[in-house]
Order: sequence, then C-alpha cells, then structure tokens
Amino acid sequence: MTNTEIANRLALKELVDTFSNLADTKDVCAQMKLFKEDAKVVSINGDQKFVSEGKEAIGKAFSDYLDLFHTVYHLNGQQTVSFQYNNHAQGISYCQVVLITNQDGKEVTRTSGVRYQDYYEKIDGNWLIASRESHFIWTKVD
Repeated sequence: MTNTEIANRLALKELVDTFSNLADTKDVCAQMKLFKEDAKVVSINGDQKFVSEGKEAIGKAFSDYLDLFHTVYHLNGQQTVSFQYNNHAQGISYCQVVLITNQDGKEVTRTSGVRYQDYYEKIDGNWLIASRESHFIWTKVD
C-alpha cells in the first residue's frame, strides 16, 4: 500500500466519523459541507425508502429527522474502501445508531444497526460524499 493510498483511507475514515460526530451534535449545516452539491442520500428501513437529492434537500431531511430526538449517538465500526481512479472511491461502513426521544412522558430509545454504502469523490484535494445508501439492518425499540 502506498503512502497516498494510506492517506486517502485515513481521510475517508475521518469523513465518515466526522459525519457521525456532527449528527450527534445535530450540526446539519456542518454535515452538508461533507457532501457534493448534487449528492444523493437513500435511507432504507424495511419496506420504507426515502430519497433526498441535492444538499438542500438532504439537509432538510436530516434536520427534520434529528429534530424528533433529544439525544443522538453514533458508534462507528469497520469500514472497507476500494478506489476507482485517483479521485473516486466507494466504501461500506457499519454504525450503531441510538436515538432517544420522549413519548407520552416516557423515554423511548431506538437502537439500530446501519450499513452505509458510500460513493466518494475527491474535489480540490478533499474527499466528499457523492452518494450514500443507509441500510437500517435491524432496530430495537426500548
């Protein structure tokens, strides 16, 4: 593995981890800086599929969803990456997502196992998310 490939792998791990950190603080404005202008996000949860295209639509979808919860917590796991040309890559990363809200005076915790299928593009020396499919593999509600 070359030094360039190692640097790119580290940068992509940082990109994915930064996305999660910003979700936890609900800083959607900063999250949108991690996406290409014409990015696409698809969230798949069972039979439900939600598609957002473009940073503005993605930002609104993220804000609307995160506003449902008072606590958001992501724990990222493994990530694999393959490179296509010097400025394109794809990756799979795993994450445990915990979302906590109040319903009828009770705390409700949703914990999900999520697999992200990402496509990245390096623009002006920075890796950005070009598209992301979020597959909610399992969810437990307490």
